[in-house]
Amino acid sequence: KCVRRLAQCASIRLSRVPACIKLPMATLTAAMRKRYAQVCLFLACLRWLVPELAFSTRASPMLHRARSLASVIPTLPRTRMAASPRSYHIGTAGQPWGAAEATQWLSERKKARSYQEEVVAKVESLRESFDVVQYGALSYDGGAIAHPLFAVKTKSWSADRPSVLVTGGVHGYETSGVQGALRFLTEGHALRYAAKGFNIVVAPCVSPWGYEHIERWTPEAVDPNRSFRTEADDCPAQESAALQRLLSSCDVSRWACHVDLHETTDTDESEFRMAKAARDGQASEPGTIPDGFYLCGDERNLQLDFQRFVIEGVRRVTHIAPADPDGTIIGSPVVSEGIIAYDYAALGLCGSVTNSPFTTTTEVYPDSPRATDELCNQAQVASVTSALDYLIQSRA
Repeated sequence: KCVRRLAQCASIRLSRVPACIKLPMATLTAAMRKRYAQVCLFLACLRWLVPELAFSTRASPMLHRARSLASVIPTLPRTRMAASPRSYHIGTAGQPWGAAEATQWLSERKKARSYQEEVVAKVESLRESFDVVQYGALSYDGGAIAHPLFAVKTKSWSADRPSVLVTGGVHGYETSGVQGALRFLTEGHALRYAAKGFNIVVAPCVSPWGYEHIERWTPEAVDPNRSFRTEADDCPAQESAALQRLLSSCDVSRWACHVDLHETTDTDESEFRMAKAARDGQASEPGTIPDGFYLCGDERNLQLDFQRFVIEGVRRVTHIAPADPDGTIIGSPVVSEGIIAYDYAALGLCGSVTNSPFTTTTEVYPDSPRATDELCNQAQVASVTSALDYLIQSRA
């Protein structure tokens, strides 16, 4: 099957390879150019056929070229070879985790960076211009794991103004969600929009332990972005419950907008999807990772014009993820370029915590060979500023 798919690629000319991934062709012989094209095509097909290999986009330049080249292979039918379910190293196949497996998982997590230095210090520096609020504290493992939780609010809060919520780091490992939220504050954007008549509250790092350990879950192996409920006391994750209590304390009858900042990374496929399946006693099937920025709206209240406006704002900063050949992104139908939809409330997503008519969840792809940390942070800022510009335009 692999050979047949490679044969289907034979008609793709080298000229179709994006210029950004070409070698200096003038220095190569015709035979060398042909070999180069063949190798790139093979790696692209292999990556497409067997995504669980999870090639690192920070490793070989040839793999960078292969991933980019995969985007110019539209003729392949969207079918996969039969694949055996992938296994995770913790737990027994088909059996949900118990306490022993959860304890083993936690014991393997290692601190990789400092919430205090990379987040709290930046928040503290904002006290002169904003109201900085400690809205809670996390305590796990009998207090052995403890973190304060901070939010930043614009001053002169008024019930007469439209109120906007920005959340980052609900999944702590998604770095640009945290740093993008902080950049929105530190670069003057929040003050600029406050001067235009908005109340703004930013919770830049909802999951500090996840941020420090570059981890999607809480220390109890719970996904905080599947843990939001109607009542804070019903939330299975402390992080989610604390955020909901913060919003209750703001005394906002109707929020104008909520932008929740996220990333989709290669480790979603190579680690977290397999870990989730193992935790839940399910089979882990291969999936895909989109190359580019996309949004997830609430299917109960999609507000497609709003989502498209944000996409166009982000397009000025970074590329938008194309749909897979079957018209989906991460398995969900694409309703407009770079836009999919989930039922926020049914899934317990952070986007469901307000009654805002305008909500969106951003997804930056930091592992793209076309992306940098700086571009990812800028894309998150552009998402928020574009959402606010839409509100201004709508009320004009």
